[in-house]
Amino acid sequence: MSSDLLLLSNESDCESVLPALSLLPHRVRVIAPDSSAMVTASGHELVVVDARDNLANARNLCRMLSSGGAGVPVFAVVNEGGLVVVNAEWGVDDVLLPTAGPAEVDARIRLRTAQRGAESVAGGPVTVGDLVIEDETYTARLKGKALELTYKEFELLKHLATHAGRVFTRVQLLQEVWGYDFFGGTRTVDVHIRRLRAKLGPEHEAMIGTVRSVGYKFVRPSRTNRDATGSRRADSAAQERADLPPLAEQDPDAEAADPGHDGLPRQAEREYSAPQ
Repeated sequence: MSSDLLLLSNESDCESVLPALSLLPHRVRVIAPDSSAMVTASGHELVVVDARDNLANARNLCRMLSSGGAGVPVFAVVNEGGLVVVNAEWGVDDVLLPTAGPAEVDARIRLRTAQRGAESVAGGPVTVGDLVIEDETYTARLKGKALELTYKEFELLKHLATHAGRVFTRVQLLQEVWGYDFFGGTRTVDVHIRRLRAKLGPEHEAMIGTVRSVGYKFVRPSRTNRDATGSRRADSAAQERADLPPLAEQDPDAEAADPGHDGLPRQAEREYSAPQ
């Protein structure tokens, strides 16, 4: 499972800072460690600060990121000698040595991003860009307007948005949203993704991105381009729709297996509510 990471370093690649990152499937963007990182950090799941050399500047940067309101976890990469100066005032979520192995680095990233997702759900509504998801009332609002979602559509959207930026395979989504006892095929996921995109509308359907040959992810909007992405989103979403199987090829049992608002299958729900 991959995540979108931001590495703040004067180095040109992640291998020079934390070699294990180059061996993992995470997507890493490397930028210079300056004040503009505050804006860029919000579009990523986790920020890694290169604190191997200039500890004072790294400390200030970590404090700025942790108190900036973006809510993105912050890791610091420090040499073994620098561990003695790292304390709670740094505001970091974890510390890594440059020699940490791939298994350790991946486990720390995985656990922290998962913990952040759980905290978002427990702490109240999940807000990603213009989308607000209220778990207690089973309501999803886009620019203040409530979306008419079935139970499974809501659960799928909430799961993706809670882990914005993380890529899920269809099998993972079936297991984590539908449950291990669900016997439908993976095309059920494609059907629900198509429905969600239709209900999000042309301007926002690209919130649910397709990762070719892998699965789906929720695309976290960037602060810098949120107001200038209308046409690009539409073009991107059109291309992603082409990657989904045509409706005629989708699982014919997907709609029947999807519970409606009252817990009845969608087809049974229509029959139940039909005038006598």
